[in-house]
Amino acid sequence: MSVTPTVSYPGVYIQEVPSGVRTITGVATSITAFIGRALRGTPDEPETINSFADFERIFGGLCVGSSMSYAVRDFYLNGGKQAIIVRLYHKDAEPSTATLTADTLTPGAALTLEAASPGSWGRQLRARVDHNTRPLDPGEAPDSLFNLTIRDGVTGQVEEFRNLSITEDHPRQVDKVLLNESKLARMTGNLPPTRPLKSNEPSPGQDPWGDNTPATNYVATEASDGSPLDKEDFVGSGKETKKEGLYALQKAGLFNLLCIPPHELGDDIEKDLVTAAAKYCEDRRAMFLVDPSQSWKNKEDAKKAIEPTNTVGTESANAALFFPRLKMPNPQRDNQLEDFVPCGAVAGIFARTDSARGVWKAPAGLDANLVGMPRLTVSLTDAENGELNPLGINCLRVMPAVGPVVWGSRTLKGNDRFGSQWKYIPVRRMALHIEESLYRNTQWVVFEPNDEPLWAQIRLNIGAFMHNLFRQGAFQGKTPQEAYFVKCDKETTTQDDINRGIVNILVGFAPLRPAEFVVIKISQMAGQIRT
Repeated sequence: MSVTPTVSYPGVYIQEVPSGVRTITGVATSITAFIGRALRGTPDEPETINSFADFERIFGGLCVGSSMSYAVRDFYLNGGKQAIIVRLYHKDAEPSTATLTADTLTPGAALTLEAASPGSWGRQLRARVDHNTRPLDPGEAPDSLFNLTIRDGVTGQVEEFRNLSITEDHPRQVDKVLLNESKLARMTGNLPPTRPLKSNEPSPGQDPWGDNTPATNYVATEASDGSPLDKEDFVGSGKETKKEGLYALQKAGLFNLLCIPPHELGDDIEKDLVTAAAKYCEDRRAMFLVDPSQSWKNKEDAKKAIEPTNTVGTESANAALFFPRLKMPNPQRDNQLEDFVPCGAVAGIFARTDSARGVWKAPAGLDANLVGMPRLTVSLTDAENGELNPLGINCLRVMPAVGPVVWGSRTLKGNDRFGSQWKYIPVRRMALHIEESLYRNTQWVVFEPNDEPLWAQIRLNIGAFMHNLFRQGAFQGKTPQEAYFVKCDKETTTQDDINRGIVNILVGFAPLRPAEFVVIKISQMAGQIRT
C-alpha cells in the first residue's frame, strides 16, 4: 500500500509504488567446513578458501600430522568449490610460537616479534631492520622511525613495513601496524625505548636472508606444531561459549557439509564427538559426513557397528556414513599406499553433483566416481552391499570401466527399520536448502503489519522461489499444484497468532526420491497360433 503524496499545485504528480516483489535467492548447497590440525593459520578462526592452493598458502598444505589436509586435498580433487577451514592447535610442552628479537641501543629493551600463529613454520621467519626512513615531521622524536622487513622462508613471502615508530600513539606505531597489516608476525611486550639497530649489510654476492657472519638478519627461535588433537579441543568445557573448536563455526557464515577427519592418519574420532557434531549440524541445517572406523575390515564389522546397538555415535537424519576407507599413495611418505577417510572426497562428489545436476540429485551412481583413489580398503560385492544398504551404510564400490564410485545415498535415518521421511540424502538436503533459503530471505517480514497484504506478498515471493525450483526439476509432479504449495492466510495465522505477533507460513513440496532399486521385468512373447 502506498501513501498518497502531498499535493499543492494543479498538475501531474509522479510516485513510484513498491511492487511487493522481493526475490528469494537460493543459498549455496555444498560449502564444506573442515575442522582439524594444520601446519599454520590462526587457531579457532574460520577461513574461507576456494582452492587447494589457498589451503597450501594459508594453512601450509599436506602434513603427515594433519589428516584434515588430505581430506581437503581430496575435496578439491573431486570437484569441491568452496571450503571453510578451522585450524585447531593442541599445545604441548615445547614453545608453540616462534619469536624474533631485534636489538635496540638499550640492552634488555629489544623489539620482540612472534609468529602470527603457532607452529614450527615460524622457525623459518627472519627479519631485517634499516633506517632509510622519510624525514621527520614536526614533533616526532629523533631516531624514532625505522623500516622492518619480514620474510617467510617456507613460502618466500616478504612483508615490508616502512616508517614504523616506537612512539606511543604514533600513526605508524609498530605493534598496531603489524597487528593490522602483517600475516606473518606480531609484536609482543612493551614498545622499546629506542628503535632497533639496523641490520648489517651483506657482503657482495651474499644473500641478505642467509646465515651470514656477521648476521644480516634476525632469526626466529624454535617452535612446536603441538600434540595430536583430542575431543576436548573440539567440544571441551567452555568451547561453545568462547566460540572455539567445533563452535568456531559460529563465527562463519553458511556451511552445508561438515567433515571432521581423524586426529591422526589411520585413527578414529571419538563417538561423543560424532554425537556433538551431528547435533550441531541439526542446529545449523547442515549435513555431517561420518567416516567409517579404521577397525572395520569387512562388511561384518560395519554391520555390528550399526546393529544391534549403534556404536557410530549418531542416528541423525543430518548425518551420512560412507564405507569403506580409501587406499591412496601418500606423497609425504614416498607415495606409499595408506588408508584415508572418505569424507573429503565424498564432499567433493556432493559439490560436483550439485553443480552439474542440483541438490535434489543423489550424489551417487556411475557419475559419482572418486578421482585419485586407486583402491578401496574393502572390496564389496553386490550381496554385501545389499546387507549394508538397508542399515543406512552408504557403500563405496569399484565398478568396471569406472573405478571407485559412491554407491549409496542414505542418511543415518535411512535404516529401513526407522521408516523415516528423511531416508535419502537428496531429500534431506533439498529440505535443508529450502529451509535455509527461506530463513535468510524472509527477514524482511519481521515487524511488517500482520494482515492480508503481508500474507499476499509472502505467498507471491515464496511461490516464485518454489516455482523456479519446480521448473528446474527439483520436485515430483507434472504441474505446480502437484509439486508444491505455499499457504499463508487467515487459516494458518489466526487472530490469536496475530495478537502474539506471529505469522505462520506453510510450505510443502513433493520430493524426488532416487531410483535406488531398478527392476526390469522381461516377458517372453508366445508365438501366435494361426487358425
